[in-house]
Amino acid sequence: MSARAPKSAPQIGLASWLGGGSVFVVLIAVAAMSIACALLLERVVRQQALVRVQLAATSARELLRRAGEDVLTDTQVLADRPTLLRLLQEGSEAELLPFITRYCESSDNDVCLLYGPAGQLISNRPALAWESIAAANREQGERFLLAPKDGQAPWWGATLRVTGLDGWQVVVLRQASAALVEDLGRQVSATVQLINFPGYKAPPDDPLTPLHTATLANGRVSALYLENGAQFAASVAVTAVTGEVIALLDARIPASEFSAAIAGFNQLLALVAVIVAVIAGVSGVLYGRWLARPVVALRDVAQRIGRGDLTASVPPVAPLEVGALAQSMEEMRANLNALTQSLRRREAEAQALLGGIVEGVYAVDAERIIRHVNPQVGKLLHKSDADIVGHFCGDVLQPERVNGVRPCERSCPIVAARGSGQASNPETLCLADGSRRSTIIVSAAPVAGLQVQVLRDETELEAVRRARDGVLGNISHEFRTPLAAQLASIELLRDGLTHMQPEAARELLANVERGVLRLMRLIDNLLESVRIEAGQLSIRQQQVDLGEVLHEAADLMAPLLSQRGLRLDVQLDAIDVAVPGDSQRLLQVFINLLSNAAKFAPENSTIRVGGAKLPDAVELWVDDAGEEPAGGHSAAIFERFRRAEGAEPDAPGLGLGLWIVKSIVDRHHGSIAVTRTADHHTRFLLKLPLEVQA
Repeated sequence: MSARAPKSAPQIGLASWLGGGSVFVVLIAVAAMSIACALLLERVVRQQALVRVQLAATSARELLRRAGEDVLTDTQVLADRPTLLRLLQEGSEAELLPFITRYCESSDNDVCLLYGPAGQLISNRPALAWESIAAANREQGERFLLAPKDGQAPWWGATLRVTGLDGWQVVVLRQASAALVEDLGRQVSATVQLINFPGYKAPPDDPLTPLHTATLANGRVSALYLENGAQFAASVAVTAVTGEVIALLDARIPASEFSAAIAGFNQLLALVAVIVAVIAGVSGVLYGRWLARPVVALRDVAQRIGRGDLTASVPPVAPLEVGALAQSMEEMRANLNALTQSLRRREAEAQALLGGIVEGVYAVDAERIIRHVNPQVGKLLHKSDADIVGHFCGDVLQPERVNGVRPCERSCPIVAARGSGQASNPETLCLADGSRRSTIIVSAAPVAGLQVQVLRDETELEAVRRARDGVLGNISHEFRTPLAAQLASIELLRDGLTHMQPEAARELLANVERGVLRLMRLIDNLLESVRIEAGQLSIRQQQVDLGEVLHEAADLMAPLLSQRGLRLDVQLDAIDVAVPGDSQRLLQVFINLLSNAAKFAPENSTIRVGGAKLPDAVELWVDDAGEEPAGGHSAAIFERFRRAEGAEPDAPGLGLGLWIVKSIVDRHHGSIAVTRTADHHTRFLLKLPLEVQA
């Protein structure tokens, strides 16, 4: 029995070693950079969070300081009041209390009091003892801070002498209430807490105690990260002008929003690391194969030369001895190899050119049989190359017959180009799915037994031309009608200028005015349509009084409404509301809605405008007694260039008004719909939000 050959171990190629080593090194580098970036980002985000919470605390303290300045201003206003001076001089203490109470309420302060030379004390409500106020006034001046010993919220106060009367002093106090502190938090985008310092006892288990200690020690704003509460907190001391600490102001921001940013970056970093690793792996394998390719090629060439195949090229990296032999072999096949490479290069260039152009290109022989075709022809005809190549071009293209005869028999551009050098012909192709495509076929003169044709699809271009012609025709008609009417009115007015009755002249001028208004509305709609299509329709956010906008629209539309004897009933007594938006854009909405109602409402009828206020929106409607619009409740009537079907009034419009209305309403985050009411009226229902949408 023959001995079995030992089983050889699996061999790993040079390309695998090189590629694997490259991938390993890149993975280590990417992992190290990812970890370093994640740690650095977390550190930077925490620093930014601490800075932000410190800024929130200092901003809140600055707002409190401004509140103290407001108290001083209110005190000055009260001290300068002539009414206060008169009442004090008259000694009318019964009238002083209601007077200072009303002033305190109107100025949004908590306590207003008067202190007289004989110790009289007149106050709108019990407050701190006058001794505390007087002591604070002596120490801090006319504007002072008070911190009650019982732990209540601090007070901002100011005291001034009554102008023109010695001995009497005006004192105004405002307490840092919970509502005031909550408003501070909203303004600085943080949770704010104000602690009365004289009554403050630092609990040992309170996480903010170290923060308060640091703030009191260094006198500056301090910040730290609260692990238990997952918050960033900052504390700053609120001091009087004497340097006495009145209160501690704390600001806290949840760490969740910063953690979300870190998590998002880490996810992105991980995704980038994976992508880089994949790219590195593929690049490493390709790089390893590229490095090993000369060695493998040298081995293959040696094997092929041993079998007698002399067509293989010897790589230049071969050793010197083998290189001399390879050079001799290269010289023997150099001419043939150069010719082959030139032909292949030209073929590749031709294929790239044919595949890259948009038009379809195909070549036919003398019998008009298709021999070559680029991919665009198959896409246009919805056919595979097997269904095209080798078939008569007329059978493949299926051009539409003219008077029962195919163009291939009478007006074929291929045949015409053989005599003139180039020919073209527009043809309509009938596809297998029943659709039709408008094309232009350009044929070149035959070269080496083949003729090249370019097939250009102009179906969409033809549709655009038809749409353009239709729009231009509508615009021409819409402009010609009012212009002709205005010209006739102007000619009548000119001819009868000296003897025409004033009433007739006013009627002609009214006709001219209505024509001008109609032309202005058409031009505005066209310009607005262009701006919407170009993305230039901007909405300014301001508070808009809907009542004023509706009445302005009614005034502008009055001449056109009176022409058909229409009455406008505006019922907006129940609505006294302003909405955020652009007044000019909303004015255009109501002008277009009233214009649409005026076109379809019967003569001598009433157009009703009403509305109602909802919890979070305002609802407005425009009713007319016209017929139900085509499409009913469908949104199709809000499409661009959509016009009513069948008979219309004398001013049918361009079909842009309702489309512009919907575009403007959508940009106001509102909605519009059409419906029929119980009394068979057509109602356009419009809803606008009461607050700005995010």
